[in-house]
Amino acid sequence: MSIWSGESDARVAVTAARAGAAVVRHLYGKRLEHYAKSAGDFATEADLRAERAILDVLHEARPADAVTAEESGPTGVAGTARRWLVDPLCGTLNYAVHTMLVGVNVALRVDDEVTAAATADPFSGEVFWADGAGARVHRDGADQVAVPSAESALVDVNLDPPFPNAPGFRAARLLGDPGFAERFRPRVVSSTLAVAWVAAGRRAAYVTDGDLRESVHFAAGIALCRAAGCTVSDLYGEPVHSGTGGLIAAADAQTHAALLELIKGQAGRSS
Repeated sequence: MSIWSGESDARVAVTAARAGAAVVRHLYGKRLEHYAKSAGDFATEADLRAERAILDVLHEARPADAVTAEESGPTGVAGTARRWLVDPLCGTLNYAVHTMLVGVNVALRVDDEVTAAATADPFSGEVFWADGAGARVHRDGADQVAVPSAESALVDVNLDPPFPNAPGFRAARLLGDPGFAERFRPRVVSSTLAVAWVAAGRRAAYVTDGDLRESVHFAAGIALCRAAGCTVSDLYGEPVHSGTGGLIAAADAQTHAALLELIKGQAGRSS
């Protein structure tokens, strides 16, 4: 009998994310080969080896499922209902310059819904995970319920291109808006680890531009936020995966409404 017999998809996601995180942690600080991907973007040997470790877990635990991975692309039967989305090292630029702000993301999409997700922090040892019963943070051998909170007023904003909603929305311009400064305090982690922090109450919100419909980077974090009870939409209040509308993941409806209003104001000024 398989060691995975009876294990939930969420547990598989957690195990896979931990396997990737162990590789990322082990290779941290070592001299690593870089592999160019596109202008200004690259992968390291840590990305590739972490992805292999994750895929080994998924192939053993769920051999019939399809996978889309950041470095190796899609595998498995096209159009299958069950597809794993794998981002083995989110924050490669941080990692390459010895900055410990990275996450390892694994999510399972069944049809159009992400039903299991995990984001592992290789350096704190924490794993943020979600299933149909909610979101939790695993630390020090125990699970705690993830509880969103806007109390910190910290909003993480992704400043990395592309910016498909410019000039109507520019993340950098949001940070300079007087209304933003009155209510929020900006942070730029440059890793989707910060999306998991919204679910866990460590950030009031996360904002990014971009097309998130098939994104391996954001699937786990969005699922975590939804499972924790956050308010999640695109930059215009529409469902996240309806187009190229980016993301607002906010701890509560009030924070979400305030950010929507600020973004709406940007669009008005640019027209």
